[in-house]
Amino acid sequence: MARSSAGFVAGLTAAAVAAVGFLAYRAQATVPPGLGSRAGATASPTAGATKAPRDRRHPAALPGGSGTGERVVYSVDDDRVWLVGAGGHVENTFRVTAGTVDPAPGTYAVTSRSKAITGTDGVPVEHVVRFAGVNGVVIGFSAPVDDEATPESDTSGTVQTGGIRESRPDGEAMWMFATIGQKVVVIR
Repeated sequence: MARSSAGFVAGLTAAAVAAVGFLAYRAQATVPPGLGSRAGATASPTAGATKAPRDRRHPAALPGGSGTGERVVYSVDDDRVWLVGAGGHVENTFRVTAGTVDPAPGTYAVTSRSKAITGTDGVPVEHVVRFAGVNGVVIGFSAPVDDEATPESDTSGTVQTGGIRESRPDGEAMWMFATIGQKVVVIR
């Protein structure tokens, strides 16, 4: 009897932790703009206001004017991410698929992370790294658990999504690189 009750308690504990994590995520998603902001968590008003210069011969090269130091660089126009190490060298770069809401160009910081959740489009995602919010829509990187998953249809056209989707390997690379407080630079 002791063995089965221990498994039951472990199951209840896991369910409680999952419920609290989900509720915390939902609460964060409904915080009014500016209320939950921390220093470095909101966009810098002048950073990245123009399109960063590109190397036309090497489209995957890190754009000039994309900040300094260790950072994640996300180009809204190019749908590309660069993971830049402390020495300024690119550790990884990959293509992404943006949601329906884009963050404004500027400098942000990673504010929260979740190992696995269900996205606002109904798709189970993992390696969620959040860094911004726009009018109540949380913006962050994530990878679908199933590469073949399709979003739930929204016949009303009202569901706004801030998920910037990556492949599973790229999502894992982002997860390992972008911990809480990591700088995220958004450019055009």
